[in-house]
Amino acid sequence: MIKKVLVVVDSINIDDSSGSKANVALINNLNEAGFEVAVYHYTQKHIQLKNIKTFSIPEIKWSFNYLFSRFFRVINRNFKINFAPFFEKRLGFSFTFFNDTQSIIKTLKKQSFEPDLVLTLSKGASFRPHYAVLKLPHLHDKWMAYVHDPFPFHYYPRPYNWIEPGYDKKESFFREISEKAKYSAFPSQLLKEWMSSYFSNFEKTGIIIPHQNAKYEIQNNGFPSYFDVSKFNILHAGNLMKERSPEGLIKGFEIFLTKNSEAKKDARLILLGNASDYTELLDHYKNDIPEIYIYNGNKSFDEVFLVQKNVSINVILESKSEISPFLPGKFPHCIEANKVILSLAPYYSETRRLLGNNYPYWTEVDQVEKIAVIIEDLYQLWKQNPDNLNLNRKDLEDYLSSDYLKKVINKDNLKDAI
Repeated sequence: MIKKVLVVVDSINIDDSSGSKANVALINNLNEAGFEVAVYHYTQKHIQLKNIKTFSIPEIKWSFNYLFSRFFRVINRNFKINFAPFFEKRLGFSFTFFNDTQSIIKTLKKQSFEPDLVLTLSKGASFRPHYAVLKLPHLHDKWMAYVHDPFPFHYYPRPYNWIEPGYDKKESFFREISEKAKYSAFPSQLLKEWMSSYFSNFEKTGIIIPHQNAKYEIQNNGFPSYFDVSKFNILHAGNLMKERSPEGLIKGFEIFLTKNSEAKKDARLILLGNASDYTELLDHYKNDIPEIYIYNGNKSFDEVFLVQKNVSINVILESKSEISPFLPGKFPHCIEANKVILSLAPYYSETRRLLGNNYPYWTEVDQVEKIAVIIEDLYQLWKQNPDNLNLNRKDLEDYLSSDYLKKVINKDNLKDAI
């Protein structure tokens, strides 16, 4: 029976990325499920998690990798010459990456916690904890490598995929993970299937641990000035990457207003999050449609979660693609908010799979007429009674809970995965 879990994680700062929010939620639910948890993190900030042993991994400041990384950073900043692609093509990773992973390795060699399971969590394209544990063979028979996204980038589905410098070495690195980690875990069934098509051993070792719906206490209950809780509010919270265009959503909302002019007094579309690839587009709509509020930047998780829990509709917006194997980090927050989800995703997507094939409020991201129809349907329900837009999906609440996590991470289930 697994009782003690050592977590090695990139960051536990919930305000720095959706990946860190997902990691902290998983860590908290491990603790909630009754496991004894020790967390070693590379946040480079002093952060403590409630009732959990939390240790910050210090960065090595005197090494060739550290000095080289700072030297080339200065060259890039002052002379606009970027040597990173040159070195990454030959080494696979940057000097900063190697220094970071050596820092993690050094600390893990000194730690005295005796775990039954070693869980590596990362964010973005990092996978630094995975690289570090890969270099510590004595941990491999207890190691669960959590794969939050496809890796390397050329294994992303279109339109995301592109070729990185050192792609072949990154590929070899991940093949080693698939072969050396006793267990692997994925936030979605589709992602496990996707990655198993490239690294077949994941099919044998992989289990599904979805992003967790951890309890979060909002510290500030005062609504921000842009938010009127009495309105029919549609919220998209999160970064708008180049591959995730908000134009279909905005046009659909615009068509809805045109066909339902009386809704202008009630309806609001709120977009919160970095959207540097769409600054010009968003400025145009912001000036043209007063019913839209756009904040192109970061808001605190505390504020965003408060708004999510009090809007009428939460939007999960994904790319135009044949498949989206990701489980968006915001999915558990939307389930916790208990508001209708407007899912803008490919036909084959983990969000649609979980919501169900018959879920009525799904369409592709560029189907503007259908988006307008869905918004109108939900608006009519809201006018009858705002509680009509409660999601009420106990099955998904249970799936994202600490109780379900406890059932997954136990000796019998893990034996079934190998």
